[in-house]
Amino acid sequence: TKGFRFMGQRFIPDSYMFQQLVYNKVLQYQGNDRPFTMVPSQAGPIRGFPRGLDVFAVLGSEEALNILKEEGDTDYIKYDQQMEKLRDEFSSLNENDWTQNLYWNWLYSLLPLIDEEKEGYPEFMQNKAWTRKELFTALGSWTELRHDTILYAKQSYTLKATAMPTPPKMTKGYVEPQPYVYARLASLTKMTREGLEERGLLLDEYKTKLEELENLLLKLRTISEKELENKTLSDEEYGLIWNIGETLEQLCTFETAVESEADESIEIIADVHTDTNTSQVLEEGVGKAFTILVIVNVEGKTYITEGAVFSYYEFKWPMSDRLTDEKWQEMEKPELPKWTEEFIS
Repeated sequence: TKGFRFMGQRFIPDSYMFQQLVYNKVLQYQGNDRPFTMVPSQAGPIRGFPRGLDVFAVLGSEEALNILKEEGDTDYIKYDQQMEKLRDEFSSLNENDWTQNLYWNWLYSLLPLIDEEKEGYPEFMQNKAWTRKELFTALGSWTELRHDTILYAKQSYTLKATAMPTPPKMTKGYVEPQPYVYARLASLTKMTREGLEERGLLLDEYKTKLEELENLLLKLRTISEKELENKTLSDEEYGLIWNIGETLEQLCTFETAVESEADESIEIIADVHTDTNTSQVLEEGVGKAFTILVIVNVEGKTYITEGAVFSYYEFKWPMSDRLTDEKWQEMEKPELPKWTEEFIS
């Protein structure tokens, strides 16, 4: 099959962070335990592996940095100096820097998730468990980004026809109020559409769906703003929330492409770093979506709402047996990161 890489192998910021936070930019281990990042070497125990948490610690997440400290992953000579240098470097970037291409823009869209200043937000978003849930979400989305974006040429297919079930009665739903996230994702979608269109690579079907996705994200931004201001949503907005699953499925279904069973699954895996000392790679994975229950206020009444969140895994694997999505989907999943015990049971 023919295809092209939508995001080519050029400089990417998180790989740069990783290189700056492992040996020999960061030196020997000074602690007494065996943290995830430590590997034996001829130079002694060194920081041979980074962690996904490093990325978001650099980008400003105090919670990510605290977890790294708690788990011993910062107890290395020069780690603190390197982290401070990287934080200074990335905090000085402006909007033009962050929107220079799709990869950077995707990371930029995740930054509001790790902003721990939540004044004016609902009570359920103002605690440590929620802060870690947001970090978990950011790591899941970052894993999707690292998994890369590849367009494949595939044979066409016909969707299986089934009888329509009787729809349940509509109830009033709730959108996690993240107006900055939705606004930046809308901007990212627009950048994708315009970039493909300028290069003559945008089929009409894809153009239409990218426009619809951008419009949906802007509506979610508006709904988020109204929720934060305790304004009543319109019937149309409640209808949008009620039908969000069907809408997203429609936006992700294309007549001109077919996906393998592996591609249809949310479960993906990406190796993001290689340690030659141990001949292992660092794997970042997304598994099946988890269910989340949140108590919210809708028009003065308290409801328990149900939604879905990313799952996220990080582990080492032999470099001679790099995982594919198919293998990852079939294998037994490793343990979740220990720090997720704060909000996952």
